[in-house]
Amino acid sequence: MRIAICASMVFTEQMLEVKERLEEMGHEATLSKFAQAYVGKTEKEKEEITLYHKNERDAIREFWEEIKTSDAVLVLNYDRRGVANYIGGNTLMEIGFAHVLGKKIFLLNPIPEIEFYESEIAACKPVILEGDLKKIED
Repeated sequence: MRIAICASMVFTEQMLEVKERLEEMGHEATLSKFAQAYVGKTEKEKEEITLYHKNERDAIREFWEEIKTSDAVLVLNYDRRGVANYIGGNTLMEIGFAHVLGKKIFLLNPIPEIEFYESEIAACKPVILEGDLKKIED
């Protein structure tokens, strides 16, 4: 299965680890072509790079193309800023893109309890993996 990995770019190192694990499982995994620019940076630096990529390099549209050619998206929703299973605005859009395109949606962890997001994410009917990548099915 071709899987596009979605997450806040502050989780780039985790995204790269999960990409490797998915490939070991026989999947083809993709993430933003800009990912390497984030490796080893602080959270503040990553946020600055993200703004640059979104505003100057059309990063949202770039990843839309990855989602279109994938069979599924995998959302890596780790804890961030005091929010369990955090999903940011851009990742929420990617979930929406995948839903509209009829792609499978996998969340690594349960849907976060974020006002206004929770019901929208649930409506996309994601498969919750409970942290176990082995639960990904074609």
